[in-house]
Amino acid sequence: MRRRNFVASGLGMIAAAAGQAVVWTFRGDSVLAQPAVTQPTTRNAPQGKWVKLAPFPQATGELLGVAINGKLYAAQGLLPGFKPAGLVYEYDPASDVWTQKKSMPHPVHHAAVTALNGKMYLFGGFDLPSSGPPGWNPVNDAWEYDPATDGWRTLAPMPTARGGGVAAVVGGKLFVIGGAGPTPDASAPVIRPRQPQRSLGTVEEYDPATNRWRARAPMPTPCNHMGGEAVNGKIYVIGGRLSGAFIIGFPGNINLVQVYDPAADSWATKAPMPTARSGLNTANLNGIIYAAGGEVQSDNFLAAFRAFEAYDPASDTWWELPSMLLPRHECIMAALGNRIHVAGGSVQSAIVPLPKGLSFDTDSHEAFEVAS
Repeated sequence: MRRRNFVASGLGMIAAAAGQAVVWTFRGDSVLAQPAVTQPTTRNAPQGKWVKLAPFPQATGELLGVAINGKLYAAQGLLPGFKPAGLVYEYDPASDVWTQKKSMPHPVHHAAVTALNGKMYLFGGFDLPSSGPPGWNPVNDAWEYDPATDGWRTLAPMPTARGGGVAAVVGGKLFVIGGAGPTPDASAPVIRPRQPQRSLGTVEEYDPATNRWRARAPMPTPCNHMGGEAVNGKIYVIGGRLSGAFIIGFPGNINLVQVYDPAADSWATKAPMPTARSGLNTANLNGIIYAAGGEVQSDNFLAAFRAFEAYDPASDTWWELPSMLLPRHECIMAALGNRIHVAGGSVQSAIVPLPKGLSFDTDSHEAFEVAS
């Protein structure tokens, strides 16, 4: 499989990080950031073990999850032919049971997801184009899901249509960061695997009190399919890919950690993740960010990661932890109690023609149980 250049501005997209104490190294399938100064470790690495739990009811890829009031809520999913599944499930750790909930009113995949005040929020994503061959059509949808009523509410649309970004909450505001979409000169918004597309550095802030949006300082190195978590008033954007939304683009995965401070409306770069990857998932437990899975492709191979790593923002330190039981990318991931749950997703990298009857999606559900 030959790689294609899907980046509108080519390798110039990484130049924005050049002044932030980072040295870039190119590897065949990724672009690695190395900090000019390393920080001392002041905490011990988390200890724990993996445990198996009730499988997700449907083997599905492209899912995301959030923790709300002691339960896990999963949404989205992707079916063959790029068809959004629109699934919504609730997981109760007390009974180890999944329960299906009201489907998404407008099914999309690759929407950014976060939670605030007992509700789940979904922003953007891709749906099917209204005509032509299947593809990923970026939307600017904004939705609020209330688990208490199993109901959905439409919010003011996001200013920029995009998918594959991340969302996080700081100070009662919701921030949607990065993602992918068409190039500025594209004749149509729909993106397809071997057509021009680009990553976005766009940052937009949503105020639920006023139902309004405003633009904030863009991310220095635009990317998509990354992880993202808020810790102590800052948002950590982790890894991702420099190309467009599809893994077969070049340049590929990065291990960069970009940190946004909403109070100062500014960005900084921190110690890079040990494993360069995109399509990963993240969760925050007690101020430690856990990063799981991801995918990679090159001319020689395609794969999903088992890598499971943790980051301490306070000391700017990464740890490599026991690998996941299964490789997977774009799965449900959230922290409940002392467990980091991962469920669903795909066990192999995508965008390849599959033999009839073969699926890369899994229903497997495990959790990393962090020792006290």
